[in-house]
Amino acid sequence: MKKWSKLLLVLLLVCASLSPAIAQAATPYKTYTMDGYGYVTETQTAYTPYQTIEKIGEDAFHTPSDMCISEDGLLYIADAGLKRIIVSDLEGEFLRYIGEGQLVQPTGVYVSRENLIYVADKGGKQVVVFNAEGEILTTYGRPDSPIYGNSLDFKPMKIVANESGTLYIICEGNTNGIVQISPVDGGTFLGYFGTNFTSLSFLAIIQRMVLSDAQRAKLLSNIPSTPTNLAIDEKGLIYTVTQGDHDLSLKKLNIAGNNLIMPDAYDELCAAVTTGNYKNIYVASSNGYVYEYNSEGELLFVFGGRDDGRQRVGLCSKVEAIAVDQNNRIFLLDSDKKQINVYQPTEFTNLLHESLELYANGRYEESMEPLTQVLSMNTLFDYANMAMGRAYLQIEDYENSLKYARLSKDLNGYSDAFWEIRNLWLKNNLVTAFLVILALVVLVKVLKVLQKKKGIFDPVKKVWEKISERTLVKQLKYSTYFMKHPVDGCYGVRRENKSSWICSAILLGVFIILTIINKYYCGFLFKTVREGSYDLVKDIGIVLIAFFALTVCNYLVVTIKDGEGSIKNLVSAYSYCLMPYIVLMPFMIIVSNLITYNEYFIVQFGMLCIYAWVVVLLFLSIKEVNNYSVKETFTVIFLTAFTLLIAALVLFIVYVLCSQVIDFVTTVAREVVNRL
Repeated sequence: MKKWSKLLLVLLLVCASLSPAIAQAATPYKTYTMDGYGYVTETQTAYTPYQTIEKIGEDAFHTPSDMCISEDGLLYIADAGLKRIIVSDLEGEFLRYIGEGQLVQPTGVYVSRENLIYVADKGGKQVVVFNAEGEILTTYGRPDSPIYGNSLDFKPMKIVANESGTLYIICEGNTNGIVQISPVDGGTFLGYFGTNFTSLSFLAIIQRMVLSDAQRAKLLSNIPSTPTNLAIDEKGLIYTVTQGDHDLSLKKLNIAGNNLIMPDAYDELCAAVTTGNYKNIYVASSNGYVYEYNSEGELLFVFGGRDDGRQRVGLCSKVEAIAVDQNNRIFLLDSDKKQINVYQPTEFTNLLHESLELYANGRYEESMEPLTQVLSMNTLFDYANMAMGRAYLQIEDYENSLKYARLSKDLNGYSDAFWEIRNLWLKNNLVTAFLVILALVVLVKVLKVLQKKKGIFDPVKKVWEKISERTLVKQLKYSTYFMKHPVDGCYGVRRENKSSWICSAILLGVFIILTIINKYYCGFLFKTVREGSYDLVKDIGIVLIAFFALTVCNYLVVTIKDGEGSIKNLVSAYSYCLMPYIVLMPFMIIVSNLITYNEYFIVQFGMLCIYAWVVVLLFLSIKEVNNYSVKETFTVIFLTAFTLLIAALVLFIVYVLCSQVIDFVTTVAREVVNRL
């Protein structure tokens, strides 16, 4: 048996050595996307490392600063250290140099459809335009227009041009925006384009109001940030990225300079931007992350990352530029590692891109086939669910559109589909609904007549009168009077014993039930929790802790401030203050399930009225129950808020100390067990 086993092992090794080996390196990063609830989730690998270009021909990079891929599939690299533009094919095979001996410090390069090569020469303080053979056609220096600014230098960093030859230039230190130059008359300054905005925090506004002129002068100037990089698409729309500009880090600017998108994810260190073959947008951060968006700024993928020094393929140290070729491969220029990382899309990504192209061309039904394959690979990929829902909407299958909109939390798609479904229902059932309402009105009239003549509801009225005589029922009915007449209602609570602990508990319980129903069963457009997720213990606990913390802290303050209300009075009055919510919230929940975005304001206004009503009742309750003046009431409210803050801080400290004690005891117990 041993001989046969050895022989079998030898045969297996021989077969393995003769068969072709397939080696696939593990991707050194994870790929993420964003679901409909705004959470970043891991998904299939979107792009895998394909190639690393470390030199062109025999020459390594010195200080690579920008990169561009032309329409004919050539790679142009601006190397500021070598003072030239390097031209190669997409595999890194050297073709020629441009601008050698003519450029001082090229930091930006752009190639037009006509193969005109625009170079931003920062060191030469000029923009140089070459033809395809590398001959200089024209140069543009500092604009002599007074609008440009007499004290501003001209140090072009990045550049693009539209079909008419108008230049869009990012200049170092120029915070006025993108410099726009027309080729007419040797270069006409058209003004600044896409200027970034400034903003002040509330604290900064207060500082500037309080400080003197001399003190304000010492503060940092609040000037707009300069765009980091830019790109242009086939329609002439300009894309800019600005580091540290938060949700405006990425902009898509029309001819008027207005931003058309608001991305749902951004990177504070965005370094480069370009557009793809399907109107999608690619943004690269300086630390190596690549963000892919659709044309509306909705995130598709995030992948990549920063190299930790282990020189892993596909990770970067400092990205300067990004480009995409006709095969949807992504090129990242890394200035620290002096190389270009190339990534190729996976099957998952190719299918998604195919659906984007079909949808953009109006072939909605065909776009659903690749989307179905995408969802078969990952049913939780919300963008595919959203795209599927929008495709169904275009072919007027509103039920399926609504289904996929709910799966992807696509509020706009849900609203559009629900609008159509509601319209169809109204068309088909409007007459029936009118007849039902008319029948109900007639029935009510008939019942009133029968009651008047025959008294058919007298037995029911007698039973209700007996129930109404009970003290608890009277107290519950009094809550409706309280919400309409709070001043008199507070007097009844304090002097006439119109409340009880049981009544307060019932009202608080109903309030808790309604908050839970509103959280989990309100209209889809208003829901903030995931479908099917419940945390009832936490929901109940939050309401109870908030109510009793407010009541206890307020009672402590009221006791010190000579308030006349007892703890029972305060609990009863505050529970009565919840009545507007208890009475009106059921209607708001129903309405929220019947409206679209066009009527969204109805629920918003209704909720605002409810909360305002509750706040007014709380204010009047504190004032009337304790017999305070308006000024004293505001003082008590402020002190109550401060007491709540102190109580929360004390509880936090106690929690931390208890956690440390528990950890200490656990550690000691483990040590004792180990020694024993």
